[in-house]
Amino acid sequence: MDINRLKWATRRGMLELDLVLLPFLENCFESLSDDDQIRFEKLLTCQDPDIFDWFMGKAVPSDPEVKIIVDKINQYSRPEG
Repeated sequence: MDINRLKWATRRGMLELDLVLLPFLENCFESLSDDDQIRFEKLLTCQDPDIFDWFMGKAVPSDPEVKIIVDKINQYSRPEG
């Protein structure tokens, strides 16, 4: 998927998700490994309420591949320290 399609796909039905996904795409996506880029694309196929719960720490993705990218996005969005 090209970057313009990914930008469109990060536009979700929830502003909270837009504010997490788009900055990650713009600032981190190109430096991700190929595997992580595929994981990000897979994340974008998930339902908004699930993604929201994962980012809020209310749930954990059952798919370990999705969990990897959710963890990376959470680290980017909420750096420790």
